[in-house]
Amino acid sequence: MEKQLVTFRSGQQACPLGQGTYQMGRRRSEEIQALRRGIELGLTLIDTAEMYGTEDLVGEAVHDCREKAFIVSKVLPSNASYEGTKRACERSLRRLGTDYIDLYLLHWIGCYPFSDTVRALVELQQEGKIRQWGMSNLDVADMEHVLSLPHGEECAANQVLYNLKDRGIEYDLIPWSEQHDIPVMAYTPLGEGRLCHHKALRGIAYRHNATPSQIMLAWVMRTRHVIAIPKASSVVHVEENARSLDICLTEEDLRDIDKAFPAPTHKVHLAGW
Repeated sequence: MEKQLVTFRSGQQACPLGQGTYQMGRRRSEEIQALRRGIELGLTLIDTAEMYGTEDLVGEAVHDCREKAFIVSKVLPSNASYEGTKRACERSLRRLGTDYIDLYLLHWIGCYPFSDTVRALVELQQEGKIRQWGMSNLDVADMEHVLSLPHGEECAANQVLYNLKDRGIEYDLIPWSEQHDIPVMAYTPLGEGRLCHHKALRGIAYRHNATPSQIMLAWVMRTRHVIAIPKASSVVHVEENARSLDICLTEEDLRDIDKAFPAPTHKVHLAGW
């Protein structure tokens, strides 16, 4: 695999290709096999959330290889008061069957002040219940607010929507994140599968003896600060995704992609939750 590992501020590292679990649970046995196969292939970062209802599935999948897995989970905004964040984390730990979460995020902005949520996250980290904490679905102004809080500079990541059709974060959020050394986690990196038949992607895929999905993942992972977290519910799909790590897009490829899917030229409202 040619892609460089992404390094967090704590020194923890993760493969730039992870495994998402949103809307999993319908074919539990097959999905657990897929997650385990992903770990075998080096896709050790597994993304879940209390909202997804997949924490117990993830816990079962990593039960025999917890030390290899990098588990990401999230607290719902409705639970993100100071006390609520702590209680939510305890519930997540029980469902996951583990005594720590590698990265714990606020899922999106809610009614509770960032200061309350961050205070709880910092204490959870100090207690060893989470190794790192971060945010999700936050734009630049909100991220700056978080970093201005006590211990806010310890924010380890921001998870946002990013794919070829949703490139708005390239205008300001990605450059800001790189400047502050905060990795970006890209959810829905395949655009919910709507782009797989695009003529430009098919042409690039042909040049690399790859699939359009593999090209899309390689594109999302083209910089060292971005982690893609596609969902894959089968072993075959996980293995297909993993092959994207070996694809190095050329300047011609990137020009063709920019022509088909133009980069933003102005500030775009953050898409997602």
